[in-house]
Amino acid sequence: MGSFSIWHWLIVLVVVIAIFGTKKLRNVGSDLGAAVKGFKDGVKDGGTADDPQVPPQQVTANKVNDPNTVDVDAKTKS
Repeated sequence: MGSFSIWHWLIVLVVVIAIFGTKKLRNVGSDLGAAVKGFKDGVKDGGTADDPQVPPQQVTANKVNDPNTVDVDAKTKS
């Protein structure tokens, strides 16, 4: 009772094919294969320690008294 025989699996396969059809199952299989391939490529490309990705540094402008610039220091109300 704990394991299924080959006849159980064949009946399940026939029922799944009858419900979904072979075309939809073929599409699901190809989509799953493409997803696995994409995952493997992503793991392979992202796992290199020789070329660490450094984020670009923030570009700061020269301090110019521009009337449109807001000072970031908080002012207290008196």
